[in-house]
This record gives sequence, C-alpha cells and structure tokens, in this order.
Amino acid sequence: MARVRRLVSLAAALVVVAVGVGCSPDAATSRARPSPVPSSSALPSSAPSSSEPPSATPTRPEPRRSFLTIPRLGLRDYPVIRYRGSPDDAEGTRLQNDGSLASPRGATGGTAPGEIGNYIVTGHRLSSTEPFRYLPSLPEGSRVWIRVANVVHVYEVRRTRWTSFRSPESLAAQRAPVPGRPGVDATRPMITLSTCATIEDHAAGNYWADEFDNPEHRIDKIGVLVTTRPV
Repeated sequence: MARVRRLVSLAAALVVVAVGVGCSPDAATSRARPSPVPSSSALPSSAPSSSEPPSATPTRPEPRRSFLTIPRLGLRDYPVIRYRGSPDDAEGTRLQNDGSLASPRGATGGTAPGEIGNYIVTGHRLSSTEPFRYLPSLPEGSRVWIRVANVVHVYEVRRTRWTSFRSPESLAAQRAPVPGRPGVDATRPMITLSTCATIEDHAAGNYWADEFDNPEHRIDKIGVLVTTRPV
C-alpha cells in the first residue's frame, strides 16, 4: 500500500508540473480575452462613415447648342444657341440673323431646358431662315421637343400671350419664372417660344421698332414640361 500511495503522489506531482509549464495564468488569460475593439481615433482616416451621405454626382454642364423639334410646324432638330442676356437683345438678334434660334440665360433671361422655371426660345418669323414663321398659329396641345445631348425634354403648349417691347412690365412678365406672372415662384419646368408680331402690328398701323428692328409686340407660346426621356 505504501508503494501505491507513493506512485499516486508522484503522478499528481507530474500533472501539476505539466499544467504549470504549458498553461501559465498569463497565457490562459491571453487566449480567453477577446481582441479589443479599436477606438474611432485608431481607424484609418480614409475609412468611410456609415452616417455620411454619398457624394452627389456632378451636374453635367449644359451644352451651348441644343435642338428643337415641332412636328406641327415642320421643324426638326433646329439649332438653339444659348447665350447670356435678354430675349431679342443684340446678341440674341445676331444669333437669329445667323439662322439659329436663341435662348437667353442669366438674371434677365431664362433657365436651361428641363429645369424648373422659364426656358425661353426666340426666333425670326419673317427674316433669315424664318423658323418661327407659323408659330402664331401653333395650337394648344402641340408638342415641342428639345434635345440636349442624349436627353429629350417634351413640352406641351398650353396658352398664348403677347409681349410689348415698349412696356418694362410686359418684358418682365415674359421672362418671369412663371411666364406672365412676375413674383410667383416656379414649381415646374415651363417654356416660352417667342416670335415677332410684325404682320399684326403693321396691319394695325403700328410701325414702331427698336434699335434691332424688333416690332413692339411679340407673340409667345407658353407650355409646360410633360416628360423627359433618353434619346
């Protein structure tokens, strides 16, 4: 029995020695402890934050030239040139004399095609290539297509108004964000197609003209955007 007790004691001692050598308290604790979560200051500076909104896609600049189609007038892909200024000013008149339609931008002009506000296009009726010769007869409900790069904006004509070049109030109404309603905030894209009322003015005995030979009155067709689609 004494020999058995010694053998048991010796085996217990060997077990204790094995535990002490292979699994020290520091090593055991190290394996059991989870890895620490890095603080925000330890994250790489390039790491995105889930709370940050995605960056906005840059807006493509409007090209200088777009193209107008009015099936009821037989116009197809007629060039429209944007410029900085007012309807039928010196630059706008020059562009029309050169055979293009003109579209003013800036504080005294209009917006770009498809934008909320008043997109203005002016054209000659009786001179140059006469693109708007029959514009005054364009009926309500007619469609007007404006192609800008690879997008087409489709407007529908809703009404007609007259502008007097001798009335600052009438001119302001023509280029207002809501055509004919100065001081009203625009909530949708609109269009003003404008040409001279020379025939009507002369028939009434009105031969007034400005320095660019514009008669007193313009005939404006007002429309609203109904759809936009890729080409």
